[in-house]
Amino acid sequence: MNSEITNFDATELASLIRNRELSSVEVVQAHLDRIEAVNPKINAIVTLNADQALEAAGNADKAFVKGAQLAPLHGVPFTVKDALDTAGIPTQRGSLLFAGNVPTRDASSVARLKAAGGIILAKTNLPEFSTWTESDNLLTGRTNNPWNLDRTPGGSSGGESAAIAAGMSPLGIGSDVAISVRGPAAFTGIAALKATHGRIPYTGHYPTVTSQWWHVGPMARTVRDVALAYSLLRGADGADGYAVHARNAVSDNRRVAGQTIRVGWVSDAAFGPVDPEITAAVAAAAAQLADLGCDVEEVALPFLDDPLSPLMLLVYGELVPEIQKLAKGREDRLHAVGKSIYESPDPSYADFNAALRKAEALRSSFAAWFEKYDVLLCPVTPMTATPHGAQELLVNGETVSWLHVMRATSAFNLTGLPALSVPYALSSERLPIGIQLVSRWLNEDLILQLGGLLERRGGLGDQRPVV
Repeated sequence: MNSEITNFDATELASLIRNRELSSVEVVQAHLDRIEAVNPKINAIVTLNADQALEAAGNADKAFVKGAQLAPLHGVPFTVKDALDTAGIPTQRGSLLFAGNVPTRDASSVARLKAAGGIILAKTNLPEFSTWTESDNLLTGRTNNPWNLDRTPGGSSGGESAAIAAGMSPLGIGSDVAISVRGPAAFTGIAALKATHGRIPYTGHYPTVTSQWWHVGPMARTVRDVALAYSLLRGADGADGYAVHARNAVSDNRRVAGQTIRVGWVSDAAFGPVDPEITAAVAAAAAQLADLGCDVEEVALPFLDDPLSPLMLLVYGELVPEIQKLAKGREDRLHAVGKSIYESPDPSYADFNAALRKAEALRSSFAAWFEKYDVLLCPVTPMTATPHGAQELLVNGETVSWLHVMRATSAFNLTGLPALSVPYALSSERLPIGIQLVSRWLNEDLILQLGGLLERRGGLGDQRPVV
């Protein structure tokens, strides 16, 4: 029965617990057993909260006797990327410089899932300071992809994606500055949402200095779980100055009743080179949306150019002084990624200002684009999960830098647009392929609706990782 329990999504687990078909203790123990069985191969879980989780589960089961009003996630376990603060549980941020760090308060997102009845099961792996597309560091080591241990699950929320994909957790909280929930989700065959910037508070996430670009977001095996978690996570917290939207703020739909959903789709023309199997998956999803009654058109996005360069300059321009101050005199304790940040020069004022102007221009271009279309359908990543440590990649016959993995995601961090990674297809190498749905600001409900209709319909089906 334990293996069946870890196949259920969070929504189903909440229902089974609520209807007394499963106890919370059974659910938590099943996931602890799964962690014991597969985490040694994957190394996604870096801090286990076993005793406290079982105690919380026992308390959740006792609440039935007292007739308590049950919260949406009553008794359901969840995991947390180790960049987010967890009260009384180590938050080490993938760095020797934070080894043994134990916060006294929860991040706002963690507190909200706990208030909704969720139980923290474990913390998950990440690169040092959440600043790489692979989840590897000197403190807690490298995370492997459960579909193929020789491949990365991505970064920076790669530990979270791998844990969920492998059945060690039904639901998690990650974060995204250029790719970091959507890419790992695509690499491991799960779903993840980067909502409109500020929809979900960033409070309690490290590094704090780059909050203008970071997004905290839910990750799960199903879109419905992502939608449920998003409904619980969103809304101002009185601490994050970017989180100004009320919890129940109305979605910015702009369509009148009965109006057809307008979808523009693109792959190579905007994000190339892209693996032909991924382009085929995007095209297939476009055809399925057309069959569902959407008005679908292939587009080009000629204004897109290169969003990664200005984003990297802005993020590193804010982060470098912070890391230099933090690590001064302790440079030998940094991972290669941390060292590269520490040794990076500060950008000039002119370059930093030029990057800001590019971000503003791109936001304006997308504002105009979304007057004509409701949704953009595109790849999440131009390739499937990459080999560990690959510096160059061959994609559709072209050799590209490892940075190309962020080609189809970074624009939506630079602009703050909401973007959903949807598990969709399976490649000829039996690696997951994700598709990305993007909407205008504050219109997450629409892409969650469409994502629920498309997920796993491109051939992924009920396939699970080999581990």
